[in-house]
Amino acid sequence: MADEENAYSFTTAATRHITLANLPQGGMPMWRGGRLPEVTLAYECWGELSAAADNAVLIFTGLSPSAHAASSPQDQTPGWWEYMIGPGKAIDTDRFFVVCANSLGGCYGSTGPVSINPETGQSYGADFPDVTVEDIASSGYYLMRELGVEKIHAAVGSSMGGMSSIAYAMQYPGKIDFLVSISAATRALPLTIALRSLQREIIRSDPAWNGGHYTDDTRPVSGMTLARKLGLVSYRAADEWNSKFDRSRLPPENLTGKRFEREFEIENYLEYNAQKFVASFDPNSYLYLSRAMDWFDIAEHGGTVSEGMSKLDVNKALVVGVTTDILFPSRQQREIADVMRSTGTEVDYVEIDSVNGHDAFLIDDQHFSPVVKKFLDESVA
Repeated sequence: MADEENAYSFTTAATRHITLANLPQGGMPMWRGGRLPEVTLAYECWGELSAAADNAVLIFTGLSPSAHAASSPQDQTPGWWEYMIGPGKAIDTDRFFVVCANSLGGCYGSTGPVSINPETGQSYGADFPDVTVEDIASSGYYLMRELGVEKIHAAVGSSMGGMSSIAYAMQYPGKIDFLVSISAATRALPLTIALRSLQREIIRSDPAWNGGHYTDDTRPVSGMTLARKLGLVSYRAADEWNSKFDRSRLPPENLTGKRFEREFEIENYLEYNAQKFVASFDPNSYLYLSRAMDWFDIAEHGGTVSEGMSKLDVNKALVVGVTTDILFPSRQQREIADVMRSTGTEVDYVEIDSVNGHDAFLIDDQHFSPVVKKFLDESVA
């Protein structure tokens, strides 16, 4: 099992930044309207680009992580996917040129709500254009072209990143050879929409949110803390909570003595991880990226899911699901695989029986590494 502390270390600043110079005239057009006059992406890379520029692997992140997916000579601190990326690992940096960017709309160096709008000289805040998964995929496409890659060997993504990988393949057919989608979906289920909607409402209900125009000193910390706790509960499986905490209570010296405050270890775990996250993640970025996941619907790319998926032009895809995932249940992964097959894409489908729920891909290296390694090894065989 991977180190959970590393897996949830989302906040490390990226070692590289690039302002995209190859955008269309007037800036980057956004999927739901508007455009960004200037786009900077924070990214990291590992390995060397081949002379033919045909060994690039682009990693799309979930909602929370930064671009620091793995350690490097530039930053030796462990990354959030440390077990997956590196020499001889599943995503082998001796073989591949691996790139990971902080998502457009994020807050770890890429253009997002905290960025300065060059047209006003002020932070965008809630005036930032609507962000979609399609926009995140497009920013990845522009980034790779900026790095000298016209066609990527593989796109790899988990959760929102899996959606982004699929969106990349749909929007740029023929510009990608292999696709890896882990714990993603063709579209959000009502349960996931409801949970994320509640998280957004909790943030917006905090008076400090101020319509999305707050300062670093007046951020809606209370709303973010509660929203993150709700998210954490949904990311893991009930059986894991049971085995990890049972009904363990805090030692008497850690109790505040105030009525209704934390007294169980599970409450303390949620508080600790929420505070660690809230200290570095921008509330508006949370709102934008959360809503992007709710909006994503492959049917918008052709009228039906099948029509949208028929736009894929890849050599082969790997789709991975987790039996205990309540946010993106395995039946959604089977749907992705089945629709891909029905529209002519060769697919490997793997269902992993992990106790770790939706976040299994972050920490369950024993199950995930062999699956991803086998697929990528075979992609260059």
